[in-house]
Amino acid sequence: MTDHLELKAYGKINLGLDVVRKREDGYHEVRMIMQTVGLYDKILMDKSGRQGIRTETNLPYVPDGEGNLAYRAAKLLTDEFQISDGVEIKIKKCIPVAAGMAGGSTDAAAVLVGMNRMFDLGLTRRELMARGVKLGADVPYCILRGTALSEGIGEVLTELPAAPQCHVVLAKPQVSVSTKAVYGKLRVAELKKEEHPDIDGMVEAIRKNDLNGVVARLGNVLETVTIPEHPEIGTIKKILLDHGAEGALMSGSGPTVFGIFKEQEAAKEACGYLKEAENGRLTRQVYLTSFFNRKPAR
Repeated sequence: MTDHLELKAYGKINLGLDVVRKREDGYHEVRMIMQTVGLYDKILMDKSGRQGIRTETNLPYVPDGEGNLAYRAAKLLTDEFQISDGVEIKIKKCIPVAAGMAGGSTDAAAVLVGMNRMFDLGLTRRELMARGVKLGADVPYCILRGTALSEGIGEVLTELPAAPQCHVVLAKPQVSVSTKAVYGKLRVAELKKEEHPDIDGMVEAIRKNDLNGVVARLGNVLETVTIPEHPEIGTIKKILLDHGAEGALMSGSGPTVFGIFKEQEAAKEACGYLKEAENGRLTRQVYLTSFFNRKPAR
């Protein structure tokens, strides 16, 4: 056991996102290719002599306490294992908020891992993932990390080989998007065949370490809802492609857009252009990163 932990909670993008159908319980069945990127939140956890869980974030609009998914992750294990010690959790947000990058889910995943280590609970990764799905469909993947095929409501995960390495530009426009609202407006039955990404083909390209094959199959059915409502997402995609991206796509329900580059210099130039576009009014945050495929101890 340890009294202090410093953890990295990595963000994700969706290289492919297909919605198969809407279930009777209101959830949507999906098939997605999930990919961890090198952008992460920093999580500090300290054991406290005072009972209870306290959370603190560096952003005033991110809730503390029960409104924070990391708090609920700590409480889940505290209640199950009747942990008497308190825990203080400080979160430094770097992943854009409400951006389609699983920022809240990855913080919760890191806290589950941290609680397991801090209190020597002895849970395996799979056991942590089974608990994580109670908090959100993306939490199990954020515990697994790397490259994975995600099915069901997002909780059925198949590990894949590491995706071909490349440079990734992430750009969040000056808008926020509700995941619930986007899925609510999606009409799966009305989607055209060509609007569904080739998930099986992308899996095969990943297995062959074929970056061109991955890029050729980038696709996200949720763009059909989000881009008409927020055309700046389409503008950012075009800028990335015009500045040398091999491909560009919206991640998750949006609004973050990513571009995949083979050359770092082109990626840097695209970053600079996006930061200045419309005198800085087009994007709120722009990052240059890469795929994160290693799975070291957190």
